[in-house]
Formats: sequence, C-alpha cells, structure tokens
Amino acid sequence: MEFKVNFCDPKTGKTVKKVVSDKQAEIFLKKRIGDKIKGDNIGFEGYEFEISGGSDYCGFPMRRDVRGTARKRILIVSGVGIRKNRKGRRVRKTVAGNTIYSRTAQINLKILKYGAKPLVEKKKEEKKEPEKKEESKKEEKPKEEKKAEEKKEEKSEEKK
Repeated sequence: MEFKVNFCDPKTGKTVKKVVSDKQAEIFLKKRIGDKIKGDNIGFEGYEFEISGGSDYCGFPMRRDVRGTARKRILIVSGVGIRKNRKGRRVRKTVAGNTIYSRTAQINLKILKYGAKPLVEKKKEEKKEPEKKEESKKEEKPKEEKKAEEKKEEKSEEKK
C-alpha cells in the first residue's frame, strides 16, 4: 500500500511531496478529513498535520461531507468536485468519501505545528561559469557576412 502525500505550508504557500508506504502508510488508514496526525510517525519530528483532502485511485476528489470510503454521486452547488457554476444551478457529480482507505491514491496535509527542522532542506547550488568560446566566435562569421562575401565572389567571377 502506497500513498502520495502533499504537505502544504500555509505560511509560504509551498507544497512538499512525498511517497509514503508500508508502516508509515498504515497510520493514515481509517482517518477522515479534518483529523490530526503527528509528524513523528511519518518522519517529520515536531510537526503536526491536518488532513485537508485527497483523491482516490481514479482521481475522484475526497469530499468532507460525504461519509465513508465509497464513491457517491451527489448534487453539488459549490465546493470540492465542481468548477465554476452559475447561480442556482445544481450538478450531479461523483466524489469520493471522506475516509482514507487502501484505494486512496493521494492525501493532502496542512501543517498545523512546525518542527525544528524545515520540511525541505535548501539545496546549495554552485553556479558554474559558462566556458568562454570567444575563439570560436572570432573564427565564425555571421551568416549575413558569409552571404555578402559569396555574392562578391560570384560577381567578380562573372566579370572575368
């Protein structure tokens, strides 16, 4: 069993993605949207997360007000599972229940309490200076100059 977990940081607006499997994945089973999870179990000491959503193996979004694990076709006016909608219009859409089970593919978590270490360590990138190709630039002439020289040579040959 394997879940793709998205950790959302509300302060910065950035998301960190991690694939969780085996014992770490069992922690999520039978949890509902809105439940809190300690980060110690997942590998993030000191953190506390809240389940904010997810989707099942076919991509149907989980919805807080639909109980259970099964997919259901519900009338939606607004919210999760529907895009822009006209005023007063109701649409029947299929959504997944609010409980995480083995066929859930993705889980979205929101950070409630921060730990000592950041979620992602900043990578130190060393900027490499591009190799200087001045010598090759001097040898090669622009295409326009080459064409002009060819035309001059043709004209001089015609005159002879």
